[in-house]
Amino acid sequence: MPSDAVFYQAAALCLTYPDDDFIARLPLLREAAPQLRKFTDHATVTPPPELAAHYVRVFDSGNRHSLYLSRWQDGGTGRRDRCLVRFEDVYKAYGIEFTGTELPDYLPAVLEFTARTGDTDLLTEHRACLERLRGRLTDVGTPYACVLDAVCATLPAARE
Repeated sequence: MPSDAVFYQAAALCLTYPDDDFIARLPLLREAAPQLRKFTDHATVTPPPELAAHYVRVFDSGNRHSLYLSRWQDGGTGRRDRCLVRFEDVYKAYGIEFTGTELPDYLPAVLEFTARTGDTDLLTEHRACLERLRGRLTDVGTPYACVLDAVCATLPAARE
């Protein structure tokens, strides 16, 4: 059974744009995180241009399948700024300076943070957001739903 850190890092990679580095890492991802095998098997047999086009169709469709967790919670309101600051504060508490080109609530960044620290609080706090994203990905029949299924399975149940 792989460690949680390996699983969260693998899930982060699975939710990033499928560039050449991702394609090269697929065999390692497949072996390192069996919980993601349904997705990695799909990615392995799908031609890279088709995989990339599918990623763009799924995740570049506005907010419908947003990988930015605060969009699910706070939308475009001023509260979103406070939410982003909260993510940055949590990263800083662990001595991690968020310097990526994405915003700090970008799900692959949160998964990588979780892999590095073992702290699942940000994921748990946004469990309802993850569930809504998972539901929408399932509704459109994308294999990316399998990644969200596996991530959600590691977290405590969402609070009502």
